[in-house]
Amino acid sequence: MSDGIEEVRGKRVLIQFEAKRCVHSRACVLTRPDVFVPNVDGEWIHPDAASAEAVARVAHACPSGAIRYERLDGGEQEGVPIVNLLHVRENGPLAFHAELVIDGQPAGFRATLCRCGESKAKPFCDTSHVAAQFTATGEPATETSSALGERDGALKISPQTNGPLFVEGNLEIVSGSGRTTNRVTKVFLCRCGQSSKKPYCDGTHKKTGFTSE
Repeated sequence: MSDGIEEVRGKRVLIQFEAKRCVHSRACVLTRPDVFVPNVDGEWIHPDAASAEAVARVAHACPSGAIRYERLDGGEQEGVPIVNLLHVRENGPLAFHAELVIDGQPAGFRATLCRCGESKAKPFCDTSHVAAQFTATGEPATETSSALGERDGALKISPQTNGPLFVEGNLEIVSGSGRTTNRVTKVFLCRCGQSSKKPYCDGTHKKTGFTSE
């Protein structure tokens, strides 16, 4: 365990698990319960129970980036995404897939960030939206936008003190059903949960007294 990241080394692949980023999508325990063994005391991650390719597929399906891996067999490591995407989850978080830099720190290629305002692990989602009964569409209206000249590259996400997420970089915003709703290079995204223009900030955080670093 290092910096809250659990590391388990196998013969072919090293698996990293960062609990604070986990949103319990359960893709890991549902697809490879031999590698990620649910509901046990003690050791629960078993890298040698599957091929390195199978472990990589599970990591790629983890929306929060809680599961990451390093190939030890000479195989191909995870590559930078070709298209930077933000999926807006129905009644849930903002799910990013890009080369992420969050609050000035490299943050891998996947992350689910809070937009309900209730997470205790901000800027990351901790599923507090469920208990808070947060409601917000995953199908925002389509905005008029032009195709991006480039669709990849580092995506910088800067949580503003007591305010929204400021995102800089090439980004396509996608609805839960896969519809592209906007293409931006700079955008302020609501994280207080109260904006009337979700997923975008409309300044409501100033009226509600939202606080967060």
